[in-house]
Amino acid sequence: MVNANELELKELSRKLETYLIKSKASWLRTHFSLVYRSIFDSNEFKGLKKFYNDIIVKYPNLIFESEDFTSLQETALISILKRDDLQIEEIKIWDYLIKWGIAQNPTLSADSKEWSNENFETLKITLHQCLPLIRYFHIPSEVIWEKVKPYKKILEEELWDDIIQHSMSQNKSVTSIVLPARIISNPELPSRTTSIPELPSRVNESFSTIIKQEHVAELSSWVDRESTIYSLTNIPYEFQLILRGSRDGFHPKTFWEMCHGHAGTIVIAKVAGTDEIVGGYNPLAWDKLKSGFRKTNDSFIFSLKNGNIQNSILSRVKPNSGEALYYPISQSMYGPWFGLQELTMKSKVSGFAQEKQYQCHRIFYYKKPIRTTNQLFSIVDYEVFKVIKKQNPNCAI
Repeated sequence: MVNANELELKELSRKLETYLIKSKASWLRTHFSLVYRSIFDSNEFKGLKKFYNDIIVKYPNLIFESEDFTSLQETALISILKRDDLQIEEIKIWDYLIKWGIAQNPTLSADSKEWSNENFETLKITLHQCLPLIRYFHIPSEVIWEKVKPYKKILEEELWDDIIQHSMSQNKSVTSIVLPARIISNPELPSRTTSIPELPSRVNESFSTIIKQEHVAELSSWVDRESTIYSLTNIPYEFQLILRGSRDGFHPKTFWEMCHGHAGTIVIAKVAGTDEIVGGYNPLAWDKLKSGFRKTNDSFIFSLKNGNIQNSILSRVKPNSGEALYYPISQSMYGPWFGLQELTMKSKVSGFAQEKQYQCHRIFYYKKPIRTTNQLFSIVDYEVFKVIKKQNPNCAI
């Protein structure tokens, strides 16, 4: 009877994960962290685990830079480290692994220079299943000395000797296992994640359905407080997509789930029935855990020239305003919120795109209005981008 029940549960779990992947991909994305951590507490749900790991390998910072990364189950971490297509530099993987290992042992000091041999042995035991999954022989030698050497005591002596030998002469053979280099399709990876795609195959979509490169140049110049607009060949930032309403959903909770923890972001919305493009820049991190007003002198709201709209409008927050942004308690109703009511996204029932609940009210904490009317409006689509400094600023986006 027990075996029969186990078989029935396994069959039920397979049917459930098939249904979720095929029919509820948007829900899976919105509840990414919750579901991902839950499935690794079970030996089942292999399909869901692969579904999520296929996303994580392309957008690894969904996990590595999440606030609760250090509470990730070891089984989940191992499943990620095993992937040859994990899109992140190997030395960064090493850094994250050390961070995770130290967090599992609260008695360990953050400074390894203060550690005893017993401390290193503790970390070695904690990471013993993960350490063989690092691609040591594909880490640049100068980085080995800076990042890996401080923790050489957690590595087997033979492995460390081989790493040093390989760093001095790559032609010499080593006795340690040499794992293949990870297959990184994009060498200029974002420092934080863009967005969770609807399906892993949708990575190469257009960077925006609303704005053009001319808008990126203008917005970038505002971020840097430049008096002139950057040329298209000299834009110093990349705009990396975190969320798109038409792809990820328009529910307010989707915004808070996907944008939580991201700092330096631009929210952009296309107003329905007009050529208007409005939005705001938040230099601070969105925080779904702590409500209340936020103070910054660097945020701004705007409308962009587009179609019949001949001129863009930039409205910076008033100096020393303690109400530059507001993080609401009710995240099931409110999304991004600038000022008192200068730019507010709201949905009572069906989502941002279905209701006239957007507000650009009279000015309180910003210098000028970005619309000529105070009427509520709806939107066609909205996007949230993370503003990332380019490694090579002298190139077009």
